[in-house]
Amino acid sequence: MDAEIIAVGTELLLGQIVNTNAAFLSQELATLGINVYHHVVVGDNAKRLKETIEYAEQRSDLIILIGGLGPTKDDLTKQVLAEHLGKDLVVDPATMKNIIDFYERSKRPMTQNNQLQALVIEGSTVLKNANGLAAGMFFKQNEQFYLLFPGPPHELKKMFRQEAEPLLLAYTNQENALVSRVLRFFGIGESQLAAQLDDLIVNQINPTVASYAGKYEVSIRLTASGGTEKECRSLLDNMEAEIKKRVGSFLYGYGDDTRLVEVVSRLLIEKKLTLTAAESLTGGAFQSMLASVAGASDYFEGGLVTYSNRIKKETLGISQEVIDTYGVVSCQCAIEMARGVKEKFGTDIGISFTGVAGPSKLEGQQPGTVWIGLAPKDRAPYATCFHFGKDRNNNRERAVLSGLDLIRRELIEIPVEGEKSKNG
Repeated sequence: MDAEIIAVGTELLLGQIVNTNAAFLSQELATLGINVYHHVVVGDNAKRLKETIEYAEQRSDLIILIGGLGPTKDDLTKQVLAEHLGKDLVVDPATMKNIIDFYERSKRPMTQNNQLQALVIEGSTVLKNANGLAAGMFFKQNEQFYLLFPGPPHELKKMFRQEAEPLLLAYTNQENALVSRVLRFFGIGESQLAAQLDDLIVNQINPTVASYAGKYEVSIRLTASGGTEKECRSLLDNMEAEIKKRVGSFLYGYGDDTRLVEVVSRLLIEKKLTLTAAESLTGGAFQSMLASVAGASDYFEGGLVTYSNRIKKETLGISQEVIDTYGVVSCQCAIEMARGVKEKFGTDIGISFTGVAGPSKLEGQQPGTVWIGLAPKDRAPYATCFHFGKDRNNNRERAVLSGLDLIRRELIEIPVEGEKSKNG
């Protein structure tokens, strides 16, 4: 099956939105053995959209349309396709109920145009939208297949995995099982990772190995084919073991949606440890990220934002001597901050962030110079220096993630409570 992806939206043509959906779908379809040979973007224009669909039908078996399923006048994807196929649009009762229930729960009036999101092409298989209101569709006419997805990525991704993927697998009639696994890495760049795994990538046959650079991290997708799912998983386990031998210290999790903060959160809860933070250049961003995970109250009671030297001295007890001798952008200050906040809040672990966010130098140090202090449980505090770039907010984001990774690395060395006695 050869596929073509058509993204619909004038905002994409204007560069106001980046078409990340096409990249996601291409990766997912590749794991199903479906070739994507064309990506097309067309604006919110019925005539041009119809022409694009007609051209796609001449060269592709599967035509995927993204966007244009909403309630506004420029949302016309399903209307154009229905007319082109000679089909009517009908109301899907389950989708309509979902829309009505949503507005009742949110105590907001439902305008009449919202009902448009419940319209589907007659005879299509409706794809449920777990994260939104507009229904997706899967439709077959003659030897042509059509998939329609809403534009918001968080809606499209879940709809593809839960609704569309099983349908595609059924129609591709694959004799072999196909299993994928995504490995997530932090603290190593894509080029360095590729260099460490060069022979595995170059000689890949089964499983296949593909790396993808994300924002500040890298993912590797392994895809194995075999007679059974068990056989595929065995192939994946063997390849993962080889990858871990080379770059295992950078591996923090699995899956497309796993976040580093969730891994750290789980480890803190599992090991029954508490954490607090003193932040300077990150301005509370680290603590905000902790609070974004459900269950954070089990290990995080609070922390401090100590932006100025005065607050560092008054709340954390940083001595004037440390500031005068070493400066606030220093190993010594980061250690004192981590130790001070740990003692002040009575937690098992204290972490600190101090450095030069940018764009100007501070204390003669270049923008992107960051010290992260860590005061672990039952160990002497220490600090690690990082050198990021010149962009202020990127430096702050990278500092937060680097802090999480330091905690992760520390925690995987700490035995789970009671483990020693259980192991005899």
